[in-house]
Amino acid sequence: MHRGSAVAIGLASLLMTCGVVALAPAQATTQNAQTLLNSLPVSPEHQGGYDRSLFKHWITQGGCTTRQDVLIRDAVSGSASGCTVVDGLWHSVYDGVTTSNARTFDIDHQVPLKEAWDSGAWRWTPDKRKAFANDLGYANSLIAVSASSNRSKSDQDPAEWLPPNTADTCRYVKAWIGVKYRWRLAVDSLEKSSILQLLRGCPKQMQLPDLA
Repeated sequence: MHRGSAVAIGLASLLMTCGVVALAPAQATTQNAQTLLNSLPVSPEHQGGYDRSLFKHWITQGGCTTRQDVLIRDAVSGSASGCTVVDGLWHSVYDGVTTSNARTFDIDHQVPLKEAWDSGAWRWTPDKRKAFANDLGYANSLIAVSASSNRSKSDQDPAEWLPPNTADTCRYVKAWIGVKYRWRLAVDSLEKSSILQLLRGCPKQMQLPDLA
């Protein structure tokens, strides 16, 4: 997508690319989701020390902020002009809400920042936490959703919260696994058992993300 000129946006999926991202989903390697989950370290969550400011987010990349890049990528219609979308329309897969007002949508971290902290990011450098918070290299890391669904989710894992739109459950839990695998984050035992149970009702394969 060329910045500064209007280009048509087709129906976006979570595997589409935008701006500085250059993924090729059609050629992506796949893996059994349960196998990928089982490869993650299992550990109790780290307690204490989290502050949102420890993850610098919505930085400028390629001329646009991370939020702007995700809104451009996830628009289901409209035209991108610079860092904005003209006549844009967005659909929240979490709850089925559709809007033409991007201000009513949040950019959700698939694995919330606090969850990442508790799962191993407390050991990371500030630069690595910033990279996680602005990850455009894996399409499932960040997603535009309704503000109400994002705030309902808060920092909960799949043992505690799932999208109200049950049609999104399989995508959601696989995206969760993908982000944790990409960043080598741990899962706790209840989190893992809940995801394993959910995977029983899902297609077995998922995209294998590149390690960050």
